[in-house]
Amino acid sequence: MNILVLGSGGREHAIALKISQSPITGNLFVAPGNAGTANIATNVEVGVNDFDAIKELVIKESVDLVVVGPEDPLVNGVHDFFLNDTSLHHIPVIGPQKAAAALEGSKEFAKEFMMRHNIPTAAYQSFTGNNLEEGYAFLETLKPPYVLKADGLAAGKGVLILQDLQEAKDELKSMLLDSKFGNASATVVIEEFLDGIELSCFVLTDGSNYKILPTAKDYKRIGEGDTGLNTGGMGAISPVPFADSVFMDKIERQIVKPTVEGLKKDNLPYVGFIFIGLIKVGAEPKVIEYNVRMGDPETEVVIPRLKSDLVEVLSAMANGTLDQIDLQIDERTATTVMAVSGGYPEAYEKGKAITGAENIHDSIVFHAGTKLANGKVVTNGGRVIAITSFGNDFRDALQKSYQNMEKLHFDGMYYRKDLGFDL
Repeated sequence: MNILVLGSGGREHAIALKISQSPITGNLFVAPGNAGTANIATNVEVGVNDFDAIKELVIKESVDLVVVGPEDPLVNGVHDFFLNDTSLHHIPVIGPQKAAAALEGSKEFAKEFMMRHNIPTAAYQSFTGNNLEEGYAFLETLKPPYVLKADGLAAGKGVLILQDLQEAKDELKSMLLDSKFGNASATVVIEEFLDGIELSCFVLTDGSNYKILPTAKDYKRIGEGDTGLNTGGMGAISPVPFADSVFMDKIERQIVKPTVEGLKKDNLPYVGFIFIGLIKVGAEPKVIEYNVRMGDPETEVVIPRLKSDLVEVLSAMANGTLDQIDLQIDERTATTVMAVSGGYPEAYEKGKAITGAENIHDSIVFHAGTKLANGKVVTNGGRVIAITSFGNDFRDALQKSYQNMEKLHFDGMYYRKDLGFDL
């Protein structure tokens, strides 16, 4: 079976590595890929949103299955592009169709979906530049902190949590009138603040059946103690120690089941991964957001724990037979630590030589923002390399990740040394 993975990050490297281990896999392609995927697959210089070039590649290489890593091509309708093309429509795409991808593409759409299907979430209202004054008035009814979310895709950075009412008003104006996040903040969702501890739940669905993957917790802030700016994620831990069977049962009953059934009721075709960002408030789970793909860096701890053949699982999703799959999960804890470029998530330089990866043992090295230049591996993004380790508990696994991280080097390299501090 020839398989194409779209994307170039740590998530795609983790997915591609697991696919490469399946005896069913024939030729494996990653577009555009990175220096890590180059070792296990054929990288192809094709952008994830260049649908015509993707079509050409799929036909030329007789691709049998397409796995979409990032959200952008899904929100832009890559699945629909395949369905509407007579030479492609027989090729399964793992990832929802455009209408369903709005669950991530629009915060407002997601909140309306949750309200419609009685899925627990924070109270909210949405505003545009036309009713800015009403937005100010709504902020005045809330207690701090104030949560402002750009409606559209903002690369994981479109959420502001502010303590000061005047600052919240100023930021609302900046988002709506000064396009702080470009078109993504043409509409802004203002939510009540939920106080609790966050985790992520990952679900596989074929549109009718579903399977729940291991939970994970990621660390979004650049600074230790969860301080500083939001990033795409500085590391992750799976499973989440506080997500016991009672809590997981609530998540399944109150959130996962109504989500999958709601998609069906609303005629939103969905074959793929559902990432549910949750917060535990007291003993109750509430939804913060939906993503329509796997999280990054959570994929780097969730997918390595999957003992089942990922290609068999993906095929069952495509064929509508997910209920026949028995998911086998490694009981051990997995942790990943992300090394990032100096200056990230603000301005940073690319092209720094990376050394020491060959000395890392007893951990898995996942490339994120890397590329090959003149035969050498160099930095090519803000988040550069993730190091994933297994252990009997998260402390044990983290110790391995940190020991191996010390062997890695590139100019300006930074990583958080306090993951798991809140567990």
